[in-house]
Amino acid sequence: MRLRISLRAKLGLVSLALLALPLAGALYVNEMERFLLEGEERALLATARAVATALHDRPQLLAAVPERDDDALRKEAEQELRRLAEREGRTVQEAPSVALAREAAVDVGPAQQEIAAILRGVQRSSSRIWVVNRRYQVLALAGSLRRPSPPDDSDTLRVLWRRAIGWLIQRPTEDFAEALPDDVLATGRDITAALQGTPGTRIRRTPDGRAVVLSAAYPIWNGDDVAGAVVVEETTNPIVSLRSAALERLLLLTLAAFAGAGGILIAYATRLSHRIRRLRDEAESAIDPRGRISRLAAGSEAGDEIGDLSRSFSAMLARLAQHHAYLESMADRLSHELRTPIAVVRSSLENLQLAPSQQESRLYIARAEEGLARLTTILQRMTEASRLEQGLRTAERERYDLVPVVHGCVEGYRLAYPNARIALELPERRVEVEGSPDLAAQLLDKLVENAVDFSRAGEPIRVDLEEQGGEAVLSVENKGPLLPQDMQGRLFESMISVRGERRPGAPHLGLGLYVARLIVEFHGGSIAAANLLSADGVAVRARFPVAWR
Repeated sequence: MRLRISLRAKLGLVSLALLALPLAGALYVNEMERFLLEGEERALLATARAVATALHDRPQLLAAVPERDDDALRKEAEQELRRLAEREGRTVQEAPSVALAREAAVDVGPAQQEIAAILRGVQRSSSRIWVVNRRYQVLALAGSLRRPSPPDDSDTLRVLWRRAIGWLIQRPTEDFAEALPDDVLATGRDITAALQGTPGTRIRRTPDGRAVVLSAAYPIWNGDDVAGAVVVEETTNPIVSLRSAALERLLLLTLAAFAGAGGILIAYATRLSHRIRRLRDEAESAIDPRGRISRLAAGSEAGDEIGDLSRSFSAMLARLAQHHAYLESMADRLSHELRTPIAVVRSSLENLQLAPSQQESRLYIARAEEGLARLTTILQRMTEASRLEQGLRTAERERYDLVPVVHGCVEGYRLAYPNARIALELPERRVEVEGSPDLAAQLLDKLVENAVDFSRAGEPIRVDLEEQGGEAVLSVENKGPLLPQDMQGRLFESMISVRGERRPGAPHLGLGLYVARLIVEFHGGSIAAANLLSADGVAVRARFPVAWR
Protein backbone atom coordinates (compact mmCIF):
# COMPACT_ATOMS: atom_id res chain seq x y z
CA MET A 1 0.00 0.00 0.00
CA ARG A 2 1.37 3.37 -0.99
CA LEU A 3 2.01 5.73 1.88
CA ARG A 4 -0.04 8.91 1.56
CA ILE A 5 1.48 12.05 2.98
CA SER A 6 -0.61 15.20 3.11
CA LEU A 7 0.62 18.53 1.80
CA ARG A 8 0.80 19.91 5.33
CA ALA A 9 3.01 17.02 6.42
CA LYS A 10 5.30 17.51 3.44
CA LEU A 11 5.69 21.21 4.19
CA GLY A 12 6.35 20.31 7.82
CA LEU A 13 9.13 17.97 6.75
CA VAL A 14 10.57 20.65 4.50
CA SER A 15 10.56 23.09 7.41
CA LEU A 16 12.95 20.77 9.24
CA ALA A 17 15.61 22.22 7.00
CA LEU A 18 15.43 25.25 9.30
CA LEU A 19 17.25 23.15 11.88
CA ALA A 20 20.42 24.02 10.02
CA LEU A 21 20.13 27.58 11.36
CA PRO A 22 20.25 26.73 15.10
CA LEU A 23 22.92 24.13 14.36
CA ALA A 24 25.04 26.80 12.71
CA GLY A 25 24.34 29.09 15.67
CA ALA A 26 25.42 26.41 18.15
CA LEU A 27 28.64 25.82 16.20
CA TYR A 28 29.29 29.55 16.23
CA VAL A 29 28.73 29.74 20.00
CA ASN A 30 31.11 26.81 20.56
CA GLU A 31 33.72 28.51 18.39
CA MET A 32 33.37 31.72 20.36
CA GLU A 33 33.71 29.74 23.58
CA ARG A 34 36.98 28.32 22.30
CA PHE A 35 38.25 31.80 21.49
CA LEU A 36 37.26 33.07 24.93
CA LEU A 37 39.00 30.15 26.63
CA GLU A 38 42.14 30.90 24.68
CA GLY A 39 41.85 34.52 25.74
CA GLU A 40 41.37 33.53 29.39
CA GLU A 41 44.41 31.29 29.17
CA ARG A 42 46.50 34.15 27.83
CA ALA A 43 45.13 36.47 30.53
CA LEU A 44 46.04 34.00 33.31
CA LEU A 45 49.50 33.55 31.86
CA ALA A 46 49.92 37.34 31.71
CA THR A 47 48.86 37.62 35.35
CA ALA A 48 51.32 34.91 36.37
CA ARG A 49 54.05 36.66 34.39
CA ALA A 50 53.28 39.97 36.10
CA VAL A 51 53.57 38.41 39.59
CA ALA A 52 56.72 36.51 38.62
CA THR A 53 58.23 39.71 37.25
CA ALA A 54 57.59 41.42 40.59
CA LEU A 55 59.40 38.55 42.37
CA HIS A 56 62.35 38.31 40.00
CA ASP A 57 65.81 38.53 41.61
CA ARG A 58 64.41 38.68 45.14
CA PRO A 59 65.77 35.49 46.71
CA GLN A 60 65.17 36.73 50.24
CA LEU A 61 61.39 36.43 49.67
CA LEU A 62 61.46 32.96 48.14
CA ALA A 63 63.96 31.53 50.62
CA ALA A 64 61.63 32.10 53.57
CA VAL A 65 59.72 29.14 54.90
CA PRO A 66 56.08 30.08 55.40
CA GLU A 67 54.55 29.98 58.84
CA ARG A 68 52.25 27.11 59.57
CA ASP A 69 48.57 27.94 60.02
CA ASP A 70 45.24 26.20 59.69
CA ASP A 71 44.54 27.18 56.12
CA ALA A 72 43.42 23.93 54.50
CA LEU A 73 44.17 25.08 51.00
CA ARG A 74 47.75 25.96 51.87
CA LYS A 75 48.33 22.60 53.53
CA GLU A 76 46.78 20.65 50.69
CA ALA A 77 48.79 22.55 48.09
CA GLU A 78 52.01 21.99 49.98
CA GLN A 79 51.28 18.27 50.40
CA GLU A 80 50.62 17.90 46.70
CA LEU A 81 53.80 19.73 45.81
CA ARG A 82 55.79 17.39 48.01
CA ARG A 83 54.10 14.35 46.52
CA LEU A 84 55.09 15.59 43.06
CA ALA A 85 58.72 15.93 44.17
CA GLU A 86 58.74 12.41 45.63
CA ARG A 87 57.31 10.88 42.44
CA GLU A 88 60.01 12.66 40.45
CA GLY A 89 62.65 11.07 42.65
CA ARG A 90 63.65 14.20 44.51
CA THR A 91 64.09 14.49 48.31
CA VAL A 92 62.97 17.65 49.96
CA GLN A 93 64.70 18.55 53.22
CA GLU A 94 62.28 20.32 55.49
CA ALA A 95 64.51 22.51 57.65
CA PRO A 96 63.20 24.14 60.78
CA SER A 97 61.66 27.46 59.98
CA VAL A 98 63.78 29.34 62.54
CA ALA A 99 67.07 27.95 61.19
CA LEU A 100 66.07 28.73 57.62
CA ALA A 101 65.05 32.21 58.55
CA ARG A 102 68.30 32.76 60.44
CA GLU A 103 70.29 31.34 57.53
CA ALA A 104 68.53 33.64 55.05
CA ALA A 105 68.62 36.52 57.49
CA VAL A 106 65.03 37.32 56.60
CA ASP A 107 62.07 37.74 58.86
CA VAL A 108 59.28 35.33 57.85
CA GLY A 109 56.43 37.68 58.61
CA PRO A 110 57.46 40.68 56.49
CA ALA A 111 58.35 38.42 53.52
CA GLN A 112 54.93 36.85 53.52
CA GLN A 113 53.27 40.21 53.87
CA GLU A 114 55.19 41.59 50.89
CA ILE A 115 54.26 38.62 48.67
CA ALA A 116 50.65 38.87 49.82
CA ALA A 117 50.62 42.57 48.94
CA ILE A 118 51.86 41.77 45.42
CA LEU A 119 49.19 39.10 44.99
CA ARG A 120 46.42 41.40 46.18
CA GLY A 121 47.42 43.91 43.55
CA VAL A 122 46.73 41.52 40.65
CA GLN A 123 44.22 39.03 41.97
CA ARG A 124 40.60 38.94 40.82
CA SER A 125 37.45 37.94 42.64
CA SER A 126 37.18 34.57 40.88
CA SER A 127 40.88 33.62 40.64
CA ARG A 128 43.37 32.00 43.00
CA ILE A 129 47.11 32.74 42.99
CA TRP A 130 49.82 30.84 44.79
CA VAL A 131 53.60 31.15 44.86
CA VAL A 132 55.81 28.07 45.12
CA ASN A 133 59.56 27.99 45.74
CA ARG A 134 62.10 25.45 44.55
CA ARG A 135 61.48 23.37 47.67
CA TYR A 136 57.84 22.94 46.65
CA GLN A 137 56.73 25.06 49.56
CA VAL A 138 53.70 27.31 49.14
CA LEU A 139 54.91 30.74 50.11
CA ALA A 140 51.60 32.55 49.60
CA LEU A 141 48.06 31.72 48.47
CA ALA A 142 45.42 34.36 47.78
CA GLY A 143 41.93 34.44 46.32
CA SER A 144 39.15 31.94 45.74
CA LEU A 145 37.85 30.09 42.68
CA ARG A 146 34.24 30.74 43.60
CA ARG A 147 32.53 33.80 42.23
CA PRO A 148 30.24 35.90 44.41
CA SER A 149 26.75 34.40 44.43
CA PRO A 150 24.42 36.33 42.13
CA PRO A 151 21.18 37.69 43.57
CA ASP A 152 18.11 35.47 43.30
CA ASP A 153 16.17 35.96 40.07
CA SER A 154 12.72 37.34 40.83
CA ASP A 155 11.40 36.65 37.31
CA THR A 156 9.24 33.56 37.69
CA LEU A 157 9.00 32.92 33.96
CA ARG A 158 12.77 33.03 33.58
CA VAL A 159 13.22 30.62 36.47
CA LEU A 160 10.67 28.20 35.04
CA TRP A 161 12.28 28.50 31.59
CA ARG A 162 15.73 27.67 32.95
CA ARG A 163 14.36 24.72 34.88
CA ALA A 164 12.60 23.43 31.78
CA ILE A 165 15.74 23.52 29.63
CA GLY A 166 18.12 22.57 32.41
CA TRP A 167 18.42 19.03 31.05
CA LEU A 168 19.50 20.40 27.68
CA ILE A 169 21.59 23.45 28.58
CA GLN A 170 23.31 23.17 31.93
CA ARG A 171 24.34 26.38 33.64
CA PRO A 172 27.57 26.41 35.71
CA THR A 173 27.36 26.23 39.47
CA GLU A 174 29.51 27.85 42.13
CA ASP A 175 28.80 25.02 44.53
CA PHE A 176 31.92 22.97 43.82
CA ALA A 177 34.85 21.63 45.84
CA GLU A 178 37.68 24.13 45.84
CA ALA A 179 40.19 21.69 47.35
CA LEU A 180 43.00 20.37 45.20
CA PRO A 181 42.48 16.84 43.85
CA ASP A 182 45.03 14.11 44.48
CA ASP A 183 46.48 14.27 40.98
CA VAL A 184 46.49 18.02 40.42
CA LEU A 185 50.26 18.26 40.89
CA ALA A 186 51.28 14.66 40.37
CA THR A 187 50.36 15.02 36.72
CA GLY A 188 50.52 18.81 36.53
CA ARG A 189 52.52 19.86 33.50
CA ASP A 190 52.21 23.57 34.24
CA ILE A 191 54.12 23.67 37.56
CA THR A 192 56.69 21.13 36.42
CA ALA A 193 57.35 23.14 33.26
CA ALA A 194 57.49 26.42 35.20
CA LEU A 195 60.05 25.07 37.69
CA GLN A 196 62.09 24.00 34.69
CA GLY A 197 61.95 27.52 33.24
CA THR A 198 59.09 27.18 30.73
CA PRO A 199 55.62 28.76 31.21
CA GLY A 200 52.82 26.20 31.14
CA THR A 201 49.02 25.93 31.25
CA ARG A 202 46.63 23.20 32.25
CA ILE A 203 42.91 22.44 32.27
CA ARG A 204 41.47 20.18 34.96
CA ARG A 205 38.23 19.45 36.73
CA THR A 206 37.48 20.02 40.38
CA PRO A 207 37.37 16.90 42.58
CA ASP A 208 33.56 16.74 42.42
CA GLY A 209 33.55 17.34 38.63
CA ARG A 210 31.21 20.34 38.83
CA ALA A 211 33.61 22.92 37.41
CA VAL A 212 36.56 23.19 35.06
CA VAL A 213 39.70 24.96 36.32
CA LEU A 214 42.18 26.62 33.99
CA SER A 215 45.63 27.24 35.47
CA ALA A 216 48.80 28.97 34.23
CA ALA A 217 52.28 28.78 35.81
CA TYR A 218 55.20 31.12 35.17
CA PRO A 219 58.78 30.71 36.46
CA ILE A 220 60.38 33.13 38.93
CA TRP A 221 63.96 33.80 38.01
CA ASN A 222 66.88 34.61 40.24
CA GLY A 223 69.58 35.43 37.79
CA ASP A 224 69.89 32.40 35.51
CA ASP A 225 68.28 30.03 37.99
CA VAL A 226 64.61 29.28 38.61
CA ALA A 227 63.79 30.26 42.18
CA GLY A 228 60.09 29.30 42.12
CA ALA A 229 56.84 29.57 40.21
CA VAL A 230 53.62 31.59 40.25
CA VAL A 231 50.40 29.65 39.63
CA VAL A 232 47.17 31.47 38.70
CA GLU A 233 43.93 29.48 38.64
CA GLU A 234 40.44 30.40 37.51
CA THR A 235 37.34 28.44 36.63
CA THR A 236 35.74 28.60 33.19
CA ASN A 237 32.37 29.36 34.78
CA PRO A 238 32.18 32.96 33.46
CA ILE A 239 32.69 31.79 29.89
CA VAL A 240 30.38 28.81 30.38
CA SER A 241 27.75 31.20 31.75
CA LEU A 242 28.01 33.32 28.62
CA ARG A 243 27.81 30.22 26.45
CA SER A 244 24.76 28.92 28.31
CA ALA A 245 23.02 32.31 28.07
CA ALA A 246 23.78 32.48 24.33
CA LEU A 247 22.47 28.95 23.79
CA GLU A 248 19.35 29.74 25.82
CA ARG A 249 18.63 32.79 23.68
CA LEU A 250 19.38 30.78 20.54
CA LEU A 251 17.00 28.04 21.66
CA LEU A 252 14.30 30.58 22.51
CA LEU A 253 14.66 32.32 19.16
CA THR A 254 14.71 28.94 17.38
CA LEU A 255 11.51 27.82 19.09
CA ALA A 256 9.85 31.14 18.31
CA ALA A 257 11.00 30.98 14.69
CA PHE A 258 9.82 27.39 14.35
CA ALA A 259 6.48 28.21 15.93
CA GLY A 260 6.00 31.21 13.63
CA ALA A 261 7.22 29.41 10.52
CA GLY A 262 5.20 26.32 11.43
CA GLY A 263 2.05 28.37 11.87
CA ILE A 264 2.58 30.18 8.59
CA LEU A 265 3.36 26.94 6.73
CA ILE A 266 0.35 25.17 8.20
CA ALA A 267 -1.92 28.07 7.29
CA TYR A 268 -0.44 28.19 3.80
CA ALA A 269 -0.70 24.42 3.37
CA THR A 270 -4.30 24.51 4.60
CA ARG A 271 -5.14 27.17 2.04
CA LEU A 272 -3.39 25.21 -0.73
CA SER A 273 -5.18 22.02 0.29
CA HIS A 274 -8.52 23.83 0.26
CA ARG A 275 -7.87 25.21 -3.23
CA ILE A 276 -6.71 21.85 -4.55
CA ARG A 277 -9.72 20.05 -3.03
CA ARG A 278 -12.03 22.65 -4.55
CA LEU A 279 -10.40 22.10 -7.93
CA ARG A 280 -10.83 18.35 -7.47
CA ASP A 281 -14.51 18.78 -6.62
CA GLU A 282 -15.02 20.95 -9.70
CA ALA A 283 -13.31 18.31 -11.86
CA GLU A 284 -15.49 15.54 -10.46
CA SER A 285 -18.72 17.51 -10.84
CA ALA A 286 -17.91 18.81 -14.35
CA ILE A 287 -18.79 15.47 -16.03
CA ASP A 288 -21.99 13.63 -15.23
CA PRO A 289 -22.30 9.81 -14.96
CA ARG A 290 -23.25 9.60 -18.67
CA GLY A 291 -19.99 11.26 -19.71
CA ARG A 292 -21.56 14.60 -20.62
CA ILE A 293 -20.01 17.86 -19.47
CA SER A 294 -22.62 19.17 -17.09
CA ARG A 295 -20.99 22.50 -16.26
CA LEU A 296 -17.80 24.39 -16.99
CA ALA A 297 -15.45 25.23 -14.13
CA ALA A 298 -14.66 28.91 -13.65
CA GLY A 299 -10.91 29.44 -13.85
CA SER A 300 -9.23 30.97 -10.83
CA GLU A 301 -7.83 34.48 -11.12
CA ALA A 302 -4.86 33.69 -8.84
CA GLY A 303 -1.46 34.31 -10.38
CA ASP A 304 0.26 31.22 -8.95
CA GLU A 305 0.67 27.71 -10.35
CA ILE A 306 -2.64 26.49 -8.93
CA GLY A 307 -4.37 29.41 -10.62
CA ASP A 308 -2.69 28.44 -13.90
CA LEU A 309 -3.80 24.85 -13.39
CA SER A 310 -7.35 25.96 -12.72
CA ARG A 311 -7.45 28.12 -15.84
CA SER A 312 -5.91 25.33 -17.93
CA PHE A 313 -8.47 22.90 -16.56
CA SER A 314 -11.27 25.33 -17.37
CA ALA A 315 -9.94 25.80 -20.92
CA MET A 316 -9.62 22.03 -21.32
CA LEU A 317 -13.24 21.54 -20.24
CA ALA A 318 -14.32 24.20 -22.72
CA ARG A 319 -12.50 22.43 -25.55
CA LEU A 320 -13.96 19.09 -24.48
CA ALA A 321 -17.41 20.65 -24.45
CA GLN A 322 -16.84 21.95 -27.98
CA HIS A 323 -15.62 18.56 -29.13
CA HIS A 324 -18.57 16.87 -27.45
CA ALA A 325 -20.91 19.27 -29.22
CA TYR A 326 -19.09 18.54 -32.48
CA LEU A 327 -19.61 14.80 -32.00
CA GLU A 328 -23.27 15.32 -31.23
CA SER A 329 -23.74 17.53 -34.29
CA MET A 330 -21.85 15.14 -36.57
CA ALA A 331 -24.84 12.80 -36.87
CA ASP A 332 -27.12 15.73 -37.73
CA ARG A 333 -24.63 17.04 -40.30
CA LEU A 334 -24.18 13.64 -41.94
CA SER A 335 -27.92 13.07 -41.87
CA HIS A 336 -28.46 16.45 -43.48
CA GLU A 337 -25.86 15.81 -46.19
CA LEU A 338 -27.05 12.25 -46.92
CA ARG A 339 -30.77 12.94 -46.77
CA THR A 340 -30.96 14.82 -50.09
CA PRO A 341 -29.11 12.32 -52.35
CA ILE A 342 -30.89 9.38 -50.74
CA ALA A 343 -34.24 11.07 -51.31
CA VAL A 344 -33.30 11.73 -54.94
CA VAL A 345 -32.34 8.08 -55.47
CA ARG A 346 -35.47 6.81 -53.76
CA SER A 347 -37.85 9.08 -55.64
CA SER A 348 -36.11 8.30 -58.96
CA LEU A 349 -36.47 4.57 -58.40
CA GLU A 350 -40.11 4.91 -57.41
CA ASN A 351 -40.87 7.03 -60.48
CA LEU A 352 -38.91 4.62 -62.64
CA GLN A 353 -41.32 1.85 -61.73
CA LEU A 354 -44.26 4.01 -62.76
CA ALA A 355 -42.70 5.51 -65.88
CA PRO A 356 -44.91 4.83 -68.91
CA SER A 357 -42.22 5.54 -71.48
CA GLN A 358 -38.57 4.78 -72.03
CA GLN A 359 -37.69 8.47 -72.24
CA GLU A 360 -39.05 9.14 -68.75
CA SER A 361 -37.22 6.05 -67.47
CA ARG A 362 -33.92 7.42 -68.73
CA LEU A 363 -34.66 10.72 -66.95
CA TYR A 364 -35.25 9.01 -63.63
CA ILE A 365 -32.18 6.83 -64.08
CA ALA A 366 -30.07 9.95 -64.67
CA ARG A 367 -31.43 11.56 -61.48
CA ALA A 368 -30.66 8.38 -59.53
CA GLU A 369 -27.09 8.41 -60.86
CA GLU A 370 -26.71 12.03 -59.78
CA GLY A 371 -27.82 11.07 -56.29
CA LEU A 372 -25.38 8.17 -56.22
CA ALA A 373 -22.59 10.47 -57.42
CA ARG A 374 -23.42 12.88 -54.59
CA LEU A 375 -23.28 10.00 -52.11
CA THR A 376 -19.94 8.92 -53.56
CA THR A 377 -18.57 12.45 -53.19
CA ILE A 378 -19.66 12.59 -49.57
CA LEU A 379 -17.98 9.27 -48.81
CA GLN A 380 -14.81 10.31 -50.61
CA ARG A 381 -14.57 13.54 -48.64
CA MET A 382 -15.23 11.71 -45.38
CA THR A 383 -12.30 9.38 -46.04
CA GLU A 384 -10.04 12.05 -47.54
CA ALA A 385 -8.76 13.32 -44.20
CA SER A 386 -8.17 9.81 -42.89
CA ARG A 387 -6.22 8.81 -46.00
CA LEU A 388 -4.22 12.04 -45.84
CA GLU A 389 -3.26 11.44 -42.19
CA GLN A 390 -2.09 7.93 -43.04
CA GLY A 391 -0.20 9.18 -46.09
CA LEU A 392 1.59 11.91 -44.16
CA ARG A 393 3.17 9.30 -41.87
CA THR A 394 5.01 7.75 -44.82
CA ALA A 395 5.41 10.78 -47.08
CA GLU A 396 8.95 11.70 -48.02
CA ARG A 397 10.20 15.22 -47.52
CA GLU A 398 12.12 17.09 -50.15
CA ARG A 399 13.47 20.56 -50.57
CA TYR A 400 11.62 22.57 -53.19
CA ASP A 401 10.90 26.12 -54.29
CA LEU A 402 7.43 27.24 -53.29
CA VAL A 403 7.27 30.07 -55.88
CA PRO A 404 6.70 27.94 -59.05
CA VAL A 405 4.26 25.70 -57.16
CA VAL A 406 2.06 28.67 -56.24
CA HIS A 407 2.40 30.22 -59.69
CA GLY A 408 1.36 27.02 -61.49
CA CYS A 409 -1.60 26.44 -59.19
CA VAL A 410 -2.92 29.99 -59.64
CA GLU A 411 -2.72 29.69 -63.42
CA GLY A 412 -4.87 26.57 -63.17
CA TYR A 413 -7.39 28.30 -60.87
CA ARG A 414 -7.90 31.05 -63.41
CA LEU A 415 -9.04 28.40 -65.86
CA ALA A 416 -11.06 26.44 -63.30
CA TYR A 417 -12.86 29.51 -61.95
CA PRO A 418 -13.38 31.77 -64.99
CA ASN A 419 -15.83 33.99 -63.12
CA ALA A 420 -13.35 34.70 -60.30
CA ARG A 421 -10.62 37.33 -60.43
CA ILE A 422 -7.43 36.00 -58.84
CA ALA A 423 -4.54 38.39 -58.20
CA LEU A 424 -1.10 36.88 -57.56
CA GLU A 425 1.95 38.43 -55.95
CA LEU A 426 5.19 36.45 -55.72
CA PRO A 427 8.72 37.32 -54.59
CA GLU A 428 11.47 37.63 -57.17
CA ARG A 429 13.83 35.21 -55.45
CA ARG A 430 13.46 31.56 -54.48
CA VAL A 431 11.55 30.60 -51.34
CA GLU A 432 12.65 27.09 -50.48
CA VAL A 433 10.91 24.91 -47.91
CA GLU A 434 11.06 21.25 -46.94
CA GLY A 435 8.03 19.04 -47.50
CA SER A 436 6.00 17.89 -50.47
CA PRO A 437 5.12 20.14 -53.45
CA ASP A 438 2.04 18.00 -54.24
CA LEU A 439 0.73 18.53 -50.71
CA ALA A 440 1.45 22.25 -50.98
CA ALA A 441 -0.64 22.37 -54.16
CA GLN A 442 -3.43 20.48 -52.40
CA LEU A 443 -3.27 23.00 -49.54
CA LEU A 444 -3.62 25.91 -51.97
CA ASP A 445 -6.57 24.12 -53.66
CA LYS A 446 -8.47 24.06 -50.35
CA LEU A 447 -7.71 27.70 -49.54
CA VAL A 448 -8.65 29.04 -52.98
CA GLU A 449 -11.80 26.91 -53.15
CA ASN A 450 -12.86 28.29 -49.78
CA ALA A 451 -12.10 31.87 -50.92
CA VAL A 452 -14.09 31.45 -54.17
CA ASP A 453 -17.12 30.20 -52.24
CA PHE A 454 -17.14 33.17 -49.86
CA SER A 455 -15.95 35.95 -52.20
CA ARG A 456 -18.40 38.61 -53.27
CA ALA A 457 -19.09 38.83 -56.99
CA GLY A 458 -16.63 41.05 -58.82
CA GLU A 459 -14.19 41.26 -55.91
CA PRO A 460 -10.67 39.91 -56.54
CA ILE A 461 -9.09 37.08 -54.60
CA ARG A 462 -5.50 37.88 -53.56
CA VAL A 463 -2.86 35.15 -53.33
CA ASP A 464 0.44 36.38 -51.82
CA LEU A 465 3.70 34.63 -51.02
CA GLU A 466 6.48 36.39 -49.13
CA GLU A 467 9.34 35.64 -46.77
CA GLN A 468 9.20 37.14 -43.27
CA GLY A 469 11.63 36.45 -40.46
CA GLY A 470 12.76 33.06 -41.71
CA GLU A 471 9.24 31.96 -42.64
CA ALA A 472 7.42 31.62 -45.95
CA VAL A 473 3.98 33.22 -45.54
CA LEU A 474 1.28 32.10 -47.99
CA SER A 475 -1.91 34.15 -47.65
CA VAL A 476 -5.24 33.97 -49.46
CA GLU A 477 -7.62 36.95 -49.01
CA ASN A 478 -11.17 37.43 -50.20
CA LYS A 479 -13.77 40.15 -49.75
CA GLY A 480 -16.99 38.83 -48.31
CA PRO A 481 -18.75 37.90 -45.07
CA LEU A 482 -16.69 38.14 -41.90
CA LEU A 483 -15.64 35.15 -39.85
CA PRO A 484 -17.59 34.75 -36.57
CA GLN A 485 -15.41 35.50 -33.54
CA ASP A 486 -16.11 32.17 -31.84
CA MET A 487 -15.15 30.23 -35.00
CA GLN A 488 -11.66 31.68 -35.54
CA GLY A 489 -10.03 29.12 -33.25
CA ARG A 490 -12.19 26.18 -34.41
CA LEU A 491 -12.25 26.73 -38.16
CA PHE A 492 -9.48 24.21 -38.85
CA GLU A 493 -11.03 21.38 -36.85
CA SER A 494 -12.69 18.38 -38.46
CA MET A 495 -16.24 18.84 -39.78
CA ILE A 496 -16.45 22.49 -38.78
CA SER A 497 -17.98 24.74 -41.39
CA VAL A 498 -19.64 28.15 -41.64
CA ARG A 499 -20.35 27.72 -45.34
CA GLY A 500 -24.05 26.93 -45.25
CA GLU A 501 -25.86 26.05 -48.48
CA ARG A 502 -23.93 28.45 -50.71
CA ARG A 503 -23.45 25.79 -53.41
CA PRO A 504 -26.39 23.42 -53.27
CA GLY A 505 -24.94 21.07 -55.84
CA ALA A 506 -21.82 20.19 -53.84
CA PRO A 507 -21.85 18.71 -50.31
CA HIS A 508 -19.62 20.36 -47.71
CA LEU A 509 -18.65 18.47 -44.57
CA GLY A 510 -16.21 21.03 -43.14
CA LEU A 511 -13.10 18.96 -43.95
CA GLY A 512 -11.31 21.26 -46.40
CA LEU A 513 -9.57 23.55 -43.91
CA TYR A 514 -8.93 20.58 -41.62
CA VAL A 515 -6.97 18.95 -44.45
CA ALA A 516 -5.16 22.25 -44.99
CA ARG A 517 -4.09 22.27 -41.34
CA LEU A 518 -2.73 18.72 -41.61
CA ILE A 519 -0.63 19.68 -44.64
CA VAL A 520 0.78 22.81 -42.97
CA GLU A 521 1.68 20.85 -39.83
CA PHE A 522 3.43 18.28 -42.03
CA HIS A 523 5.63 21.13 -43.27
CA GLY A 524 6.32 22.17 -39.67
CA GLY A 525 4.29 25.36 -39.92
CA SER A 526 1.05 26.86 -38.68
CA ILE A 527 -2.17 28.21 -40.17
CA ALA A 528 -4.67 30.80 -38.95
CA ALA A 529 -7.67 32.74 -40.21
CA ALA A 530 -8.66 36.28 -39.27
CA ASN A 531 -10.87 39.08 -40.49
CA LEU A 532 -9.20 41.80 -42.54
CA LEU A 533 -8.36 45.06 -40.82
CA SER A 534 -10.74 46.78 -43.21
CA ALA A 535 -13.54 44.54 -41.82
CA ASP A 536 -14.74 43.57 -45.30
CA GLY A 537 -13.30 40.10 -45.73
CA VAL A 538 -11.21 37.22 -44.40
CA ALA A 539 -7.53 36.29 -44.75
CA VAL A 540 -6.10 32.79 -44.26
CA ARG A 541 -2.32 32.66 -43.71
CA ALA A 542 -0.15 29.57 -43.73
CA ARG A 543 3.42 29.85 -42.42
CA PHE A 544 6.24 27.48 -43.42
CA PRO A 545 9.77 27.49 -41.98
CA VAL A 546 12.24 28.38 -44.71
CA ALA A 547 14.80 25.67 -45.49
CA TRP A 548 18.31 26.40 -44.27
CA ARG A 549 20.44 27.87 -47.01
